[in-house]
Amino acid sequence: MPSVIYVYGGVSQPLCGLLGQDHTLMVVDHAGHNDFLKALLCVTVAGKELLISGGADAVIIVWEIATGMKLHTLKGHARGIQDLAVDPLSLPAEGGIVANEITFFSAGSERDIRCWRLTADSAVETDESAADPIFAHETSVYRLVFDSEGDLWTASADKTAKHLVRTRSWEADTVLQHPDFVRDIKLSNDERWVVTACRDEEVRVWDAGSGELYHVYSGHYEEVTGLLVLGRGDGVVSVSIDGTVRRWSLQQQDLTKARLDAEKAEQGLLEEKVEAGEKSLLTAEEEAELAELMDEDD
Repeated sequence: MPSVIYVYGGVSQPLCGLLGQDHTLMVVDHAGHNDFLKALLCVTVAGKELLISGGADAVIIVWEIATGMKLHTLKGHARGIQDLAVDPLSLPAEGGIVANEITFFSAGSERDIRCWRLTADSAVETDESAADPIFAHETSVYRLVFDSEGDLWTASADKTAKHLVRTRSWEADTVLQHPDFVRDIKLSNDERWVVTACRDEEVRVWDAGSGELYHVYSGHYEEVTGLLVLGRGDGVVSVSIDGTVRRWSLQQQDLTKARLDAEKAEQGLLEEKVEAGEKSLLTAEEEAELAELMDEDD
């Protein structure tokens, strides 16, 4: 079976390349969107490899990878698609079993999150989603990430990241407040940590169980736009419009040390401010005048 390589970045034409057994690359032109391509998702349904694309034109298109044929066009969002994510509970529990049907979720710029059902022959929005989409945020939802329980973590331009619980009709039981847009969110492999990327240039590490902020990694000097947890789960990589890629540790000992170092640095700054305040807020002339007045009083 060929492996799939995706190259995209044009205004309207995502590209899909198939790398075959002979290592030759066949590039198939998937023309269909009439605005920027925003999200891609690759799935296998009934043994057929499919590509799902979401664009700024508010359209979701399902393609057959092998032929480049457009199979389905889905509409429901009023504004651009920001992200796509497969519902893990729709996938087979055991390896080797072919999924004949999956569901996937989409996030839009108008804040709604929608759910779609996909088979080899059809693609439709679920009745529940069509009647009542998920409205967990006040504005654009940039990222959707499922955890092992099938609950949903989201990142939004409303300056929050949230944990939405499936069994509570996607009610938020955890809200992570930020000072600016939250552009991305990821979970560590053991799901102990939640990592968020913010437009304020910081990468934040949160305790997934308590929702408490554990540490803030600083280093970027422009908006942080994306995150990737490393394969072993011991670190996370962040990308920024400052043109840099940075790596941060998610190991407990490293996080603890980084947190202590940050606290010491902050304490040092406070001590410097206190010492500066103890010296005097008066100029040399004012000090002399005050001394004269005190002498006259004596």
